[in-house]
Amino acid sequence: MAIPIAILDCDLLLHGRGHKTLDRFDLDSVSDHFLLTQFGFPREFILYLVELLREALCRRTQRSRAISPEVQVLAALGFYTSGSFQTSMGDTIGISQASMSRCVSNVTRALVEKAPQFITFNRDPSSREQSFQEFQRLAGFPGVLGVLDCVQVTIKAPNNEDSSYVNKKGFHSVGCQLVCDARGLLLSAETHWPGGLKDTEVLETSALYKQLQDIEEGWLLGDRRYPLRKWLMTPVDCPESPAEFRYNVAHIATHEIVDRTFRAIQTRFRCLDGTKGYLQYSPERSSSILLACCVLHNASLQSGLDAWTLERTDPLEQPESLEQRPEDRDSQAEDLRKQLILKHFS
Repeated sequence: MAIPIAILDCDLLLHGRGHKTLDRFDLDSVSDHFLLTQFGFPREFILYLVELLREALCRRTQRSRAISPEVQVLAALGFYTSGSFQTSMGDTIGISQASMSRCVSNVTRALVEKAPQFITFNRDPSSREQSFQEFQRLAGFPGVLGVLDCVQVTIKAPNNEDSSYVNKKGFHSVGCQLVCDARGLLLSAETHWPGGLKDTEVLETSALYKQLQDIEEGWLLGDRRYPLRKWLMTPVDCPESPAEFRYNVAHIATHEIVDRTFRAIQTRFRCLDGTKGYLQYSPERSSSILLACCVLHNASLQSGLDAWTLERTDPLEQPESLEQRPEDRDSQAEDLRKQLILKHFS
């Protein structure tokens, strides 16, 4: 189904002067079902996005026959959520591949500009206490500020044969370090890391790492790939006591939230789903698309949409344990974890 929309000058060149055009796309001309199935979101959220991004999109398209913000948003949502090549989605809404590409670029940049507004790690006392309560209700693990993971999104091989983007599984990817709360809301999303970096290397060179150094109360949860720190609780490698087993069970059940969150993001935004193909862009542009999808995930949650509606149920990959040198161990963190286990899991 092709929808009549405002068409850029390049579309007139492609289709000819006789091609039907309208000055403005009317969202009321299509059904709620069509919007949800083709663009992945209900009408109310799409209208909200149009108003949120209108100024930025109009600023980038100051032409006499520019595509409207409504159509730009639909084009980008269609691409993010379908996983189809831009040509396929362009055919769906009736614009050329060149115009489709510009729409996706414009909306992606506009969403990336909004990232600080939608992805924030609030550390004020009230936010901290709310986080503690919400996480403890999940599995009884106290003091949790957020759950941490680093995930990979498949991309095409960079033109310059940069081996830093080849991950441990042998394919090219960008790494994305995520922290989320108990509801699946992203508190931090750094999407620009070469896939060949280890999770610990990403963490220790990230902006998040600097934020965490002065935490006085609470901690993040990370899996076995991360080092134990006073602000980062990891599982006990070889649990011996019942209390250590209970600690690990609560840790795994709580940490699973970040895995579920990323699975839900990949399922909603199928352009990120490596099983459907890979992002056919440079690492820089792929990172921006990934961050734009993270912004949309948070914006949809904050608008009342369900984070888990589209969650996949793939089995979780078991992480390899971090091999730590004795000199890298943090004795204060080990003592803190022992006290935590003794107080809350004995």
